[in-house]
Amino acid sequence: MKKKHFHERVVILGASDKEERYSFQALMLLKEFGHTPIPVHPNLRSIVGINCFASLGEVKDFYLNTTTPTPIDTVTVYVNPSISTNLVQSIRELRPKRVIINPGTENPLLKQGLQEAGIEVIEACTLVLLKTGQY
Repeated sequence: MKKKHFHERVVILGASDKEERYSFQALMLLKEFGHTPIPVHPNLRSIVGINCFASLGEVKDFYLNTTTPTPIDTVTVYVNPSISTNLVQSIRELRPKRVIINPGTENPLLKQGLQEAGIEVIEACTLVLLKTGQY
């Protein structure tokens, strides 16, 4: 993996406002590294002052369904397979360059469905990738 030299728009699927959660830590570290975190959680309106989207559909409407679409660079997954299996099509519709499947969220159906759409899938920890300069 090459280190990226630009700031990304990163959808955090399964974002949390609980500081002990890895998805919260990823949001904070992405922000610290200058990326634009886009948290997604059905029941939260904001996390540390960042607008939270209730669904991937809302993200798509906000970023892609406009006169000047803004591409999504990465989706980082923090939801279990019972949730992510049903989101393959929604993630594909966002057309991210890559999807990071974090430890504990591994899902062969998700991986296959995204790869079939030509989306790069990485099974790795977003926090480790950021902290080691591999992001």
